[in-house]
Amino acid sequence: MTTQRRARWLAGWRTGGLVLGLWAGRALASPPEAPEAPEQADIPLQAAAEERPPFRALPAVVSVVPGLMLHGLGSLTAGDSTLAGRLFLLEGTGLGLLAAGGVPIALTGASRHIIGPLYAVTLAGVGLASVSLLSNLYAAVSPTFSPGTPALHLPRLEVDLGYQHVSDPSFSYRHFVSAGARARLARVRVDAGVQWAPGEDNLRMRVGGAYRLVGAPEGARLGAQGSALDVEAAALVHRYPAEGFTLGGGEFFLRGRYDLVRLGSRLAGSFTEMGVGMSVQRYAYPDVFDDRLSQQLLFTFGFGVYLGRGGPFRGEALLYYDHRKDDFAGGIRGGAGVPGFLGLRARALVAGPWGVSAELQTGSALVGRVSLIYAWGGGT
Repeated sequence: MTTQRRARWLAGWRTGGLVLGLWAGRALASPPEAPEAPEQADIPLQAAAEERPPFRALPAVVSVVPGLMLHGLGSLTAGDSTLAGRLFLLEGTGLGLLAAGGVPIALTGASRHIIGPLYAVTLAGVGLASVSLLSNLYAAVSPTFSPGTPALHLPRLEVDLGYQHVSDPSFSYRHFVSAGARARLARVRVDAGVQWAPGEDNLRMRVGGAYRLVGAPEGARLGAQGSALDVEAAALVHRYPAEGFTLGGGEFFLRGRYDLVRLGSRLAGSFTEMGVGMSVQRYAYPDVFDDRLSQQLLFTFGFGVYLGRGGPFRGEALLYYDHRKDDFAGGIRGGAGVPGFLGLRARALVAGPWGVSAELQTGSALVGRVSLIYAWGGGT
């Protein structure tokens, strides 16, 4: 890894970090003053969620045509000019960042000297525009149902066991046993996961952790707030015995979540996530010494909804894009610049300590996973 290449990727990570910080800063700039009284911490947000307008057909239609192009028109037609203005601003910011990063990429032929920071800016623009698009659609239909809320307390310890199927034309393995664990202690979270293909011995292991920089700890959220900013780090090893190599490396990541009810009552029960980071990896081959390291820009964004309203059923679902290429799904083939993959995941506790999770990813491969969850210290 040359000093010049390292400097380019660090510049890309810093640019993405700045964008993420600006995106999350407004949501996290004024944390509640009295954590000892969570029932008082979110009165404005609770009021916004309760003061929801009735459903009207015309704003729903306008949110699709022409609202898919101008993301605030549906809310504007419904008389919610405040939310409309915020969605217009979100869309405009996203398109501006997309142009600021995408145009130089096209003009320079994706020059490797500047591609790192430009990719981070471009992906941030795509993320913001996508969030405004999905928020526009959600705001149009949300008056027809009661929105979910984030759980006040997440389990101190969760374990899961399940099945994963991988349909990849490049590899022969298909069936995996999937297992994982997650522990929470105050502002610290520790994660571990493994996927193993019996008979093929293809094995992927990942261990990581996170620290909550801003926002209430996951184990004791303040009122109905899920907004937060975390710094994450992880190490992974993926063995490919049939192909004769092993991938190993580490990564560093900054991830933010923003409860969209802060933009308007029509978005109660929804949230967005965005994260940026970098991984450093090395491929190892038997009897071959190669100390070259590769770097990968990490970026993700998504739109999600909370499931449940404080009872025994509680969880969340997230539609997301992930820019990484070293997972089972790989990158979408045929896209400009080799984009990452799309995913949809849902996770919920459904009866006491028992829960289920499911995930679908599509890139160069199609990956599906279902798991059974058991949790300790689940709270409500």
